[in-house]
Amino acid sequence: MTELLAVALFTVLAVISPGADFALVTRSSYAQGRPAGLAAAVGIALGVQVHVCYTLFGIALIIQSSPALFLVMKALGAGYLVYLGYKSLTNTQRIRLDDSAQGRVAGVWAALRTGFMTNALNPKTMLFVISAYTQVVTPGSSLAVNLGYGAFMSLAHWAWFSLVALFFSRAGLRRAMIERQRLVDRVIGVALIGLGLAVAVAGVR
Repeated sequence: MTELLAVALFTVLAVISPGADFALVTRSSYAQGRPAGLAAAVGIALGVQVHVCYTLFGIALIIQSSPALFLVMKALGAGYLVYLGYKSLTNTQRIRLDDSAQGRVAGVWAALRTGFMTNALNPKTMLFVISAYTQVVTPGSSLAVNLGYGAFMSLAHWAWFSLVALFFSRAGLRRAMIERQRLVDRVIGVALIGLGLAVAVAGVR
């Protein structure tokens, strides 16, 4: 029970801390609507499982013992964040509330894919999952228990970012943000680029 509570607390604190996932869900929700925001939350939850799987099956040990490989993974994650930030910062396409049904479906799939890639390449999530299994979970725990913890991590990410999506996709707030689209896109773009550069600098150190 103590271990379960520790994992739960560790997960909740990691999930609600601001980061790339939060910025992504915020933009998907206000720019493309509630379905896209919720799809991004699902993609993020699925991305968590990438980190859970390689941690449980031993690749994390290779990452920890190989600084060069770890640096490459962080560089990939940082580069992807900078890329997303650049796209937001330089976006010139105006958002409309009356997009077609076909456009909404495409936006949902794009949000799901981007949510998955953002989390799967997120060094913050990588460090969180590895730390959870090496520092919090008792060594020797059964595979079923470890998989259960991994499922809880994904569920927590999905629940929190679904709430974020519901909040930022509210009609009034969404309309206000769209009216200030250039400013919002720039703020999100700068935030993502800043996060990417912070990861890159930390990797160099």
